[in-house]
Amino acid sequence: MFDFKNKTVIITGGGSGIGKAASLLFTQQGALVHIIELSKEHAEKTVALIKKNEGNAFLHLCDVSNQQQVAKTFKEIGKIDVLVNNAGIAHIGKAGTTSESDFDRIFNVNVKGYYNCMHEAIPLMKAAGKGIILNMCSVAAQMGIAERFAYSMSKGAVYAMTLSVAKDYLQDNIRCNCISPARIHTPFIDDYLQKTYPGKEKEMYDALAKTQPIGRMGTPDEVASLILYLCSDEAAFITGCDYPVDGGFTKLNT
Repeated sequence: MFDFKNKTVIITGGGSGIGKAASLLFTQQGALVHIIELSKEHAEKTVALIKKNEGNAFLHLCDVSNQQQVAKTFKEIGKIDVLVNNAGIAHIGKAGTTSESDFDRIFNVNVKGYYNCMHEAIPLMKAAGKGIILNMCSVAAQMGIAERFAYSMSKGAVYAMTLSVAKDYLQDNIRCNCISPARIHTPFIDDYLQKTYPGKEKEMYDALAKTQPIGRMGTPDEVASLILYLCSDEAAFITGCDYPVDGGFTKLNT
């Protein structure tokens, strides 16, 4: 099961966090993984780790918000079976406190970046007669989360784009789904706590973890496992769906 031998997988933001976990897992299942990253340091470390474990991966430095860079990168890769749109950035602020530049920055990476990659991947998938797209959404797309205005906007767009692509390319044998994590313990969380609550990192981490009904944050590996399943042949009957990975956050919070 979950055999990805002879399959090419593109993972944006594949150098750290959930993207890193997914990159490692796909290569363990035999995939050739192309990591698209802005951070050369993160990507090189992940590729080195994959090769140390006898996996197969390549690094492409690319800004997903730049369509010309994305087009050039996808042309270099040439073949694609699976696209995992994972690269994204966060922002804290309300509608009245979010600057235009911050709004544009979130939109360009989290929305336009996903569009740019799908825009280049879909013609390659159509030519191959099949393809799979997995978009990283968030519980913020459908839940009211305080001070996440621009981020929630961007993930709401990801949710809508997922449904649209799934509908439009049914006849082309292209599946498109998304995953909506709640709080996942990634380097972003640690950096955020260090910058925002210096000296109180553990206290605030515990407080954030307790907002998940299950009593803890999720791990990148747990999200990566669902990504792998939804992109596998075993999930061939699934398209146009969003899957919460949230420790009960969307349904069990009271």
